[in-house]
Amino acid sequence: MEARAELELLPPFDRLEAVRGLDAFSHIWVVFVFHQAMDKTWAPTVRPPRLGGNKRVGVFSSRAPYRPNPIGLSVVELEHVVEKKGKILLSLKGVDLLDGTPVLDIKPYLPYVDAIDDATAGFASTAPEIVMPVVFSEAALGQCRRRELAGYPNLRSLIVKLLET
Repeated sequence: MEARAELELLPPFDRLEAVRGLDAFSHIWVVFVFHQAMDKTWAPTVRPPRLGGNKRVGVFSSRAPYRPNPIGLSVVELEHVVEKKGKILLSLKGVDLLDGTPVLDIKPYLPYVDAIDDATAGFASTAPEIVMPVVFSEAALGQCRRRELAGYPNLRSLIVKLLET
């Protein structure tokens, strides 16, 4: 949950009434385009990192970005909705998007339908194991501290989570 972002609504969707009531939800779904994968052709099978890249599964059994339609879906925590300098911004936590990712839609996360207690998850039924601990040099720790003070909170923790899984 360390990765944070601001999602700016662009015209003609940058209207407060378009997000009225959204701040009552703790989480939202973000529907987006895998824009940096669009130059690649889709493949019917992929090698998910979760399987060590050694086993192929069908593209529709994965979350790979190389799809017939490069559409992605992420659930993120909505910290708050704010209007700042005439812009509508959604402050998000736990994002897995790149800067500049085109967002197609936003929908509220509804726990009573979006969380299914007895759902199964195939080859991704548990959280990934930590394969190798991440160790920082003193110089790297110093750089993390400086960047955290400059406005990138929890940077060290974010790096660890990205590299461990």
